[in-house]
Amino acid sequence: MPHAARVARRLDWTGLLIAAILAVVIVLPLLVVVTWAFTEVWRYPAVVPQQFGLRFWRATLARSDVWNALTLSLTLATTVTALSALICLPAAYAFARLDFPGRNLLFLSFLASHAFPKFGLLVAVAGIFLGLGLVSTFWGVVLIQLVGTLMLMIWIPVAAFQAVDRRMEEAARDAGAGPLRVFWSISLPQAAPTIAAAVLLTFVSTFYETEGAWLIGAPQIRTMPVLMISFINNQIVVQYGAVLSVMLWVPSFLALVFARRAIGSGAFARGLGA
Repeated sequence: MPHAARVARRLDWTGLLIAAILAVVIVLPLLVVVTWAFTEVWRYPAVVPQQFGLRFWRATLARSDVWNALTLSLTLATTVTALSALICLPAAYAFARLDFPGRNLLFLSFLASHAFPKFGLLVAVAGIFLGLGLVSTFWGVVLIQLVGTLMLMIWIPVAAFQAVDRRMEEAARDAGAGPLRVFWSISLPQAAPTIAAAVLLTFVSTFYETEGAWLIGAPQIRTMPVLMISFINNQIVVQYGAVLSVMLWVPSFLALVFARRAIGSGAFARGLGA
């Protein structure tokens, strides 16, 4: 067998091995949770459930604390996303188009919140918030979650604004359009799909954020992920937690698929190289 064929075959087997490991580590736990969500009876030592059904879906959706947590999570995610867009999008445009002292250092500083253990950072912030009376408050959770959105809402829109065709902007200016008209008619429409993906990713990541909502918001603020964890930790019927997990996965998966298509493979890489 030629050497190139042997190398290709070895790579194929390596790929299959990696796929199998990923299936065991990622897919298998997801299947178990989905199975629990639709299981009514599953007793040891049975390998498969004895009875499937929607009884626990009806029971979970009938709980008032589930609907309160869902409403709170949606309100938090919407508020944080709107504030993040208001703060970060003008900054992203400045990073993409302007050259000012300390630009690169400031641009990289938005990674700071992700460069250290998150929980340790949250504990330090919680101490500050406790003195300010922001612990167990809605706006305390908004502020701590807002910090976590900075990288998405800065880096991805920077890539979007850098990808705008400058020749079209120059042609519009040559035709007599002012800077604001060029931005609204040329720059923003080209960058809008990627910015929309960044906004969507920010909304999803905020909706699913757990550590800040638990550490800063407890016990008054109970989002969907926090409620799910409390169901599991308090040994409430396991199906309740499984149902909430599935409810959280589906919108997140759909949003990530949309964002992946909108961003494309090159836009985020260009942002990293800014």
